[in-house]
Amino acid sequence: MSNVEKVSIALTPEMADVVRQAVESGEYASNSEVVREALREWKLKRTLLQSDIDELRRLWAEGLESGHGALQSVAAVKQEARRRLGKNKK
Repeated sequence: MSNVEKVSIALTPEMADVVRQAVESGEYASNSEVVREALREWKLKRTLLQSDIDELRRLWAEGLESGHGALQSVAAVKQEARRRLGKNKK
C-alpha cells in the first residue's frame, strides 16, 4: 500500500473492543485492515442504496407518465385487489 493517508478516528469503547478482538483472533492483521474493510462495505451499501433510490424514482416517473389508472377510487382499487386475491386462491 504505497499511497496511504493517516487519519485519526474516535471509537466508542465497544467499537474499539470489536476491532481489537478481530485483530487478536487473527481475522485481520491490523486495526487499519478492519477499518478499511468496514469502509469498503459502507461505500458498497451507500452505492446500492443510491441505486435503489434511483430505481424507485425511475419507476415513480414511469407511473406518472403512464397516465390515469383505470380505477377511479380507493374503493375500486380494493375491490379489484380482493378479486385478484380470491382468483389466486382457487
